[in-house]
Order: sequence, then structure tokens, then C-alpha cells
Amino acid sequence: MTALPIDEVLPQILAAVDAAGRAVIQAPPGAGKTTRVPLALLQSGDLDGRIILLEPRRVAARAAAERMAQTLGEAVGETVGYRIRGESKAGPATRIEVVTEGILTRMIQDAPDLPGVSAVIFDEFHERSLNADLGLALCLEVREALREDLVLIAMSATLDAAPVADLMGSAPIVTSEGRSYPVETRWRDRPAKLTRRDRIALTAETVEQVLTQEEGSVLVFLPGAGEIREVQGRLGGVSADIFPLYGALSFADQRRAIAPSSARRVVLATSIAETSLTIEGVRVVIDAGLARRARFDPRSGMSRLVTEPVTRAEADQRRGRAGRVEAGICYRLWSKGEEGALAAYPPAEIEATDLTALALELAVWGAETLPFLTPPPERALAEARDLLIRLGALDRQGRLTEHGRQMSGMPVHPRLAHMLIRGGPDALPLAALLSTRDPLRGVGAGRPPVDLSLRLATLRGARHADVANQAALGEARAEMRRLKRFARGASDLGPGATLSLAYPDRMALRRPGEAPRYHLSGGKGACVPDGDALAGQRMLVAADLSGEGAEPEIRLALTATEAELKAAHPDQLRWVELCLWSRRHRRIDARRRLMLGALILEDRGWPDATAEALAAAAMDGIRDLGLSCLGWTKPARLLQARIDWLRARGAAVPDMSNATLEETLEGWLAPFLAHIRTADDLARLDPLPALRGMLDWETAQTADRLAPERFVAPTGSRVAVDYSVDPPRIAIRLQELFGLDRHPTIGPENLPLLIDLLSPGQRVVQTTADLPGFWRSSYADVRKDMRGRYPRHPWPEDPTAADPTRRAKPRGT
Repeated sequence: MTALPIDEVLPQILAAVDAAGRAVIQAPPGAGKTTRVPLALLQSGDLDGRIILLEPRRVAARAAAERMAQTLGEAVGETVGYRIRGESKAGPATRIEVVTEGILTRMIQDAPDLPGVSAVIFDEFHERSLNADLGLALCLEVREALREDLVLIAMSATLDAAPVADLMGSAPIVTSEGRSYPVETRWRDRPAKLTRRDRIALTAETVEQVLTQEEGSVLVFLPGAGEIREVQGRLGGVSADIFPLYGALSFADQRRAIAPSSARRVVLATSIAETSLTIEGVRVVIDAGLARRARFDPRSGMSRLVTEPVTRAEADQRRGRAGRVEAGICYRLWSKGEEGALAAYPPAEIEATDLTALALELAVWGAETLPFLTPPPERALAEARDLLIRLGALDRQGRLTEHGRQMSGMPVHPRLAHMLIRGGPDALPLAALLSTRDPLRGVGAGRPPVDLSLRLATLRGARHADVANQAALGEARAEMRRLKRFARGASDLGPGATLSLAYPDRMALRRPGEAPRYHLSGGKGACVPDGDALAGQRMLVAADLSGEGAEPEIRLALTATEAELKAAHPDQLRWVELCLWSRRHRRIDARRRLMLGALILEDRGWPDATAEALAAAAMDGIRDLGLSCLGWTKPARLLQARIDWLRARGAAVPDMSNATLEETLEGWLAPFLAHIRTADDLARLDPLPALRGMLDWETAQTADRLAPERFVAPTGSRVAVDYSVDPPRIAIRLQELFGLDRHPTIGPENLPLLIDLLSPGQRVVQTTADLPGFWRSSYADVRKDMRGRYPRHPWPEDPTAADPTRRAKPRGT
């Protein structure tokens, strides 16, 4: 058996497991950790049960099982086996079982004490897949509560080991230095921004250059299957075998790409080849510098695939593939200066993906959360739980229902699980199509048609010449066979309505206008590509959206009739009576609407709208137009000013400022709005009675005493007090104050009222806040001036001893 770098630290690993029952292993790609650690645990003789090795990808799981079985001189399925989606090679004698990560979750949910399992190893934990994070969190709870003897090991190539070790209860860290040969890095100077076409051309050009200048096989990293096919199409004349390698390929095609071969080859791979897999003979790596990730947007409730620059950790992983067997070369299709802007690590999947399946697993486990290395985002988790409530998996209190328990045991997204249980005969082919590659993608030029019924037709026998699509059809048919035992629905809803069971938030109603824009039942918007055959349909059910922009593009959909969708979702149907303020028409629009989720199926007038509804709409109108739209009278403004003046001086009176009145319309104005219909009605509404209603009797009495509307002069005249200025003031003819030897005061602090003393001709002759002082001083000058101008009016020498009057002296006196 060939020695591998990990062999040197196997005794340390076994000692850590013996002492602590858990360990974190750091070892670079190629160190041999994937195959040697499970075999070392088995051969130590300390474990009686099975050893479960988790791999993030199916191709890696198969390859790891085959290498370990080959090491033991056995066939897969004997001592070493594997279990992946839709395929299992394991038997009663199997001691090491390689599984993909979701299978471990199901094992724990079905039997939390993991009977017959002695150890669980998380390989390539640095990839931080959602299932790996969940699996480790569940295993930690199992170990703490049920299985103290359960051995847990996390293995990583690049992840910072300390946080993982802390999460695992201060698990020992064992580091293997690994073995790699020198790799020369060469950067490509190129324009700062490349189009997709330019990047494909640059990649193909670099492959052709390498094949003429270097020796050995070439591994090319590209973001996805589409780019792989495009580059492959440009390399038809090169002197090497070309192999694609991505997750959706058949196992036979994946095996051909990684199988040892004496022929020179070019492997065009996604990030699937970064870790776990060893491809013999690779000496040159070409890295296009991009990775494709799923991003979940909680605002839209949709996931989308985004193409992003690789992180430094991913670039280092890819570079290391060139030095596995001898000195190599890594071509990076970006400039050296760009590396400083790369992120250090990719985000954990739990931070950026749809959490619906996770939320369901947490409900099955009976926990709000678990000891995650990275906690799930609260908003995304809340969105996931809302969807599960809509699907009937959780009740309104967030508790698991029996329907949710059935869904959790199905190997598909909860949306599709719900459809398989409740849908009819169309549910099975739809679930299979939506779980595998699109069989029409790549057929002909341009984007594939939106109509999902065309895919259903291919599944029933329609043929296409494209080999990749024939493979996709094969995958969908195999998925149908795998899911057949889970299909339980018997109702015949029709394809569109059946699909709506999985996507109750994506029933789509066409908006008015020529553009193919749709309103979704979940409240968002979407559009169909111009020119697509479905662009004119009134109602659709969308299964796939681009997730980009305010109105994402619908990429897969089925037509449905209103009657079909009503029958499929009677719980979402409701009549809604509402009054809305129309900004455009400046009036209340009272409507009765039949709603399907957020879709308006019928819209009628509501002639007998309730007073409460009308008042609420009128308040919206006031907020739209502003408080000035009301018919403010002078008494109303005066009352507002008096109360605001008092409040500014600490009096216990309501806040009648414009801002507060607008914020609290419901509390003071709503009872006066029952008969409002239009902006003209608002303009005729005097708010004075409503403002008075804000004052109880005692407060009104206090306000009248401390801030009276009018000053009562010695003559009996009632003069309005102006509270729009500070201090408040009055204007009154001087003669009406004769005999008054104390200055009038106002407010809780007895502040002097400012008085504009008027001549008989209503002109201000003096402004004073000290009337006795005026009598003693300035009055004499005023008297001297005024006697000549107004001889018929009294101007006594001692005004404090004179009688107040509003009259002039009779003629002739």
C-alpha cells in the first residue's frame, strides 16, 4: 500500500479519538485523509459498529468507497459500501459506509440514538454545506443526550479548525502537513471586465496554448455546465481527450473523467473537482476564476444561482490540484493585482441558501435552533417557516403537523413533497422534472421555452437529438422511479393546479397592458420573456424564476385556469372588503374583491361600506393630502394654538401640533369621517368639534382659565387673543382700558399679555407688557398727541381714575 502523508499522524488521530471521542483533522488535498482515516479506525479494533463517512458529493462518495474497497482487496458493498440518492451498495457485513450528507440527517431523524453506528466522520467540512452543518449539529446533540460513546471527526483542508474544535467541545486538533509538489502560478493579463463570450474564448485559447507548450493532463475549472459545454465546443481539434465533469452528469460519464488513463486529457470541471476527487496525471490547472453559488433572497423568497469570483481559499484548492503527483503549473485567468480583492473564504451555505428544508428538519427534531457553527439568518428562517405553514407542514404556532412529518421523510424539497402527497397523477413527473436538469435546455438557439408542459411531453416519449438532453430525460425517468413510492395524491387537478400545490406563492395573474408582466399570489411581481408562447396567458403557475430584479423572469411555468386554482386552494380564497383612497381621483374607492392569495380574481364596488372602513380610507386621504386639506376655521386654529402654547409651558394638555394630529388621526378625527367621500368633503370638514373632543371637561376648564380665547375688557368687550405669537397679544382701543391699574396676565406662570394699544382710528399707538407703567410714563405723550387728532374722544389726565368707554363724546361737548 502506497504511503500517504496522513499515515504519519494516524496514531495521533487514534489517540485523540480514544481520549476524547472526537477530533478535528486538518490535512490538505491529497494527504489521504478521506480513505486512510476510516480504515485506520476500522483496523484499530476499538469500534464495534459501523463507521459513517460523509461526503458532500455523490461522485466523491462513490470514488472514496471504491478506493477503500480496493485497498482491502474487496468489491464495493462488502466491508466498504456507499449510499447515495437513488443508489446503495452496502450489505450486512458493511463496516464503513460512505454516504452523502442528507442521508445522515434522515438516519438521525429516524433513529436518534444511531443504533449500530460507532463513528461519524465529516469529510471536506470546509465546504460548509447546509447538510454538513445540520448533520454535525444533530450529532453533537445526540452525543450529549443519548450517545456519549459516539465518535465524531471533522476533516477539513482549509477551514480554520479552532472554531470547529470549540463547537465540538474542545475537540483535539490533529494537523497533517500533506505532500505536494511545487506549483508555479502564472497570471493572465487581460481587460478588467470580460464578457461571458470573451471569458470562454480566453479559456479555450489558454487550453490550446498549454497543450502545445506543456506536458501532462489539464484540469480546467469553470463555473457551470453551460460554460463547460461552450469551451468543449471550441476544442474540437486539440490533440487530447476532452472530458466534462459536473454534478449532473451520469455516474458513468463522471467515472470516465476521473478514471486513470495513459492518454493525455483535458478535464473541464466545476468546483466538484476542488476536493475529494483525485484525477490522475493532472499537471496543469487552468482556473477561470469563477464559482456558481445559490443565493437566497428573503425579500423575494426565491433562490437564484449567481456567478461570483472565487475566494482565495477556493483558488488555492484549485491550484493545489496541479501539484498532486509532480511539479505543476496553475494558470489563473485574472491579473495578480486582482487577488487582493478576493474574499478569503466562500460563505457557508446556511448563510445564503433556501432554509425551508432546514426549518422542517428543526421542527421534526423539536428544536428552535441547534449548535450551528454559523447560525442561520433569522429572516430567511422566518420566511422558510412561513412557507411551511402555507404548505401545511407546520401549524400557525409553528408546530409540526402529521402532514409535515410525512413530508420530512421524502427525499425532495418540501414544496415537492407536499405536491407528491396532495397532488394527482401529474405530481410524480413534475417532481421528477423539477428535481433534475431541464431536458430542453440547450435545444436549439437561445433560451428554452418557458412552458413546462413541453418537458412533460418529452418525459412521455418526445425525442430530441441533443445527447445531453437525452441524458437529462434519463435522469428524470430514473427520478420518477425513485419517487414513485412517495406519490400518494389521487385528485385530478390538472398539471397547472398540481404544480400550484408546490408553489402556492407563485400562482401568477397577468397584469393589464401589453407587456407580459404578472402578479404572483405571494405578493411579488414577475415577467415572462417577450415572445415566449406563454406571454399572453392570463394565469400561470411559475416553478422557476431568475430571482433577479424587482420582477424576476419566469423560466418554467404551466398554464392553469381560475377554476382549477380555486379548486386546488379553497383555503386561500377569500372575499376582501376594503376602502382605498385614490390619489389619482382624490376620492375614496370602496371595493369588494375575491382574492386568491395576493391575486385579485374579482373586483366589484362596495356600496354599503362600513363607517369604520370609510373613516380609515378618509384618514389615508388626509395623510396623502396633508392636514391642511381640512376646512380649518379661525376658532379651530385658535384652539390649536392655545393648547400648543399651554403645552409648551408644561400644562397637562394634549399635543395638538400638526405632526401629532396627523399621526393620531384614528384617536381624534375618525368618528367625524363617516360621511367623507372626496377631497371636497374634507375641505368642508371643520376640525373644531374633533379638537374639542380631545379635551375632557376639567382640561377644557383649565385651558379656558389659563389661556382664554378672549380677553374681557373693562367695557365688556371680548377681544380675541392671538396665540400664534409669543407672548400672546391682543389689540384694543386705549380708552377701553381706562381705570385698569393691573396688567392682564395669562398662562400658568401669570405671564403679562402683550397689548397693542389702539387709537380711535385703530392704529397702534403703543405696545406694552406693563399697563400701569404706561399710564405713569408714556401716556402723557400719547395724550398730548391724540387730543388734537381725536378731540371727540376722552383723554383724561388720570386714566386710572377714568371710566372705560367704547364711545366718543357727544357732539357739542
